[in-house]
Amino acid sequence: MYIITGLGNPGEKYAETRHNAGRIAAECFAKQNELSDFTLNKKYQSLVSSGEISGKAGKKKVTEKVMVLLPETFMNKSGNAVKPLITSVKKAEHLIVIHDDLDMPIGKIKILFNRGSGGHKGIESIKRAIKTEAFTRIKIGISPETPSGKMRKPNGEKILDFIVGPFKKDELAEMKKTAKKASEALTMIIIEGRERAMNTFN
Repeated sequence: MYIITGLGNPGEKYAETRHNAGRIAAECFAKQNELSDFTLNKKYQSLVSSGEISGKAGKKKVTEKVMVLLPETFMNKSGNAVKPLITSVKKAEHLIVIHDDLDMPIGKIKILFNRGSGGHKGIESIKRAIKTEAFTRIKIGISPETPSGKMRKPNGEKILDFIVGPFKKDELAEMKKTAKKASEALTMIIIEGRERAMNTFN
């Protein structure tokens, strides 16, 4: 079974903020694949949706069970949500975490495996909780670009206000398209494998 974790902060206040890009994409994946409605699971401290997805890897039909977690722990304690499920390095290989990335522009995604946190508090929390970084991540860009393609990334004290601030209307529309792209990447990782997905989406 694959455990898909969409990072963000819980509650309506944060629903359409930049730091919730991972959560938005995970919800999109659950909806597109007609998984069960999200319900609160106290053991995992998360809203949980589950089901199966099917597809073809070459000529072979593949069906995999999936569970989608939306941690209700706030970002810097995301590890509390996955710790009861990911109890070994082997199980970590079936963990896929989706999260925002300040160093990438809105509209871009990147798939990583077994890499450092890049300073992301949610990823740091998960690494501490499961004692490995050998899991898959999908990073989603949240920084705006100028018309010439240069990123307008905040710095210093402005960063926190920026990441917990809401997407602008046009940015949110772009984020929803990106969530669909991340959902497609998730499906490819699960059905056809991480390497194929990296070659396609990175």
